[in-house]
Amino acid sequence: MRLLVAFALVAVLATLTTGGLAFRAARIGLLQQGQDTVITQFRDDVDSLASTLGFPPDQRELDAFAADLAHAQRTVNWRVLATYGDLSATSEPGDTFPELTPEVRESVRTKAATVFQRVATDHGPALVVGLPVDFATPDTTRRPSGVAVFLTVSQVDEQGYVDALVSAVERATVPALLVAVLLALLAARGVLRPVRELRRATRRIAEGHLETRLAVHGSDELADLSHTFNDTAAALEASVAELRRMEGRARRFAADVSHELRTPLAAMAAVTDVLDEDAADLDGDTATAVRLISGETVKLVRLVDDLMEISRFDAGAADLHLDEVDLAESVRRTLATRGWQDTVTTDLPPPDTARGRVDPRRLDVIVANLAGNALRHGAPPVTLTMTVRALPGGDHEAVIEVGDHGPGIPADVLPHVFDRFYKSDTSRTRTEGSGLGLSITAENVHLHGGTITAADRPGAGATFTVTLPLRRDSRGS
Repeated sequence: MRLLVAFALVAVLATLTTGGLAFRAARIGLLQQGQDTVITQFRDDVDSLASTLGFPPDQRELDAFAADLAHAQRTVNWRVLATYGDLSATSEPGDTFPELTPEVRESVRTKAATVFQRVATDHGPALVVGLPVDFATPDTTRRPSGVAVFLTVSQVDEQGYVDALVSAVERATVPALLVAVLLALLAARGVLRPVRELRRATRRIAEGHLETRLAVHGSDELADLSHTFNDTAAALEASVAELRRMEGRARRFAADVSHELRTPLAAMAAVTDVLDEDAADLDGDTATAVRLISGETVKLVRLVDDLMEISRFDAGAADLHLDEVDLAESVRRTLATRGWQDTVTTDLPPPDTARGRVDPRRLDVIVANLAGNALRHGAPPVTLTMTVRALPGGDHEAVIEVGDHGPGIPADVLPHVFDRFYKSDTSRTRTEGSGLGLSITAENVHLHGGTITAADRPGAGATFTVTLPLRRDSRGS
């Protein structure tokens, strides 16, 4: 809008300025032409009639001289004043020549040159001309006679021409203004079109369409900007493609390494199980070493399993195998399987009130990871509550909260609790586990279309809240 207004203002100012300058030049030319014509005619008439004057002239000669000058031009009405010393004569008896200023009289007397002035009278504008009368001598030189003549000519006709010129300029300016504004708007549109295209292209780039390019027309600054945008977009597309290839190779590497580690780890786990059974018969140092190897092998197996799970999420290969289950019963089963039914306090809804279609295995992972995290890093009592909440439109969702009474989560760590391998000296997520448990939990929740949040309750430990939509089997109620 600012650009459109600026273009329109420039067009209006240019048109008005052009019209004003054209009018001023035409007015000056018109008045100058009329003035030059009058002065030339008046000077010629004075020169031709100066010979009728005696030297020095008397009153009768001055009266005749003024009358002859006034009637020298039959097509115009001239008013003439002739002076010599204290004598003066006018072409019209009793004419006081009020428009003749003392400055004009003094200029003619002292400068001995033609003087003119435009004045305003009761009858309209007028031109006053004054000039001295010279006598020709026998040697063809001219000498001043002391006689001065003054002429007043009405400029009403010229003012009429000027007024007509003003009207013509006004009539021409209005359509010129409209045409100028229209051309300015078209020019602004031509300037703004590539800017709008650049804005749309930038938005598409921001939306992830890195293949977006601009059509380049011409060789002006906007064309250079379009070239720069295309070059930048191409470089960005190449960089993102390379980053994606590197990320893909990294993911494949992690998945391949995890897969390749599973076979030797399975053998190691079997061997450590056997060693654990015989650890009691070994001497103290050997038994300690065996238990250390067994424990680290278990951690390594868990890490490899978690890496493979994360790699499936990254590759988009994680699938949901939905089944309609009672979420409360599934939670009880998860806690009982791990022997946590006596260490985790539960508040669950009655049977069959929290039924929905979920992936039982992934629900087990969600509950086990959150409860295990609270047991390892919090302080008793650890609580797990589940409620069913109605949503607009008749749908429902299950809300699972797992809390503990431990030290809580520091404010600077809280935004990163779901990051992979995030480490902090004071972070409660720095565990003996793989460092991927909460990340896997969040991925499983998002795969169900739910949400997960972490909060720190002052003086009451940490709370993790999971919401899961309760999809119902279309064949059931």
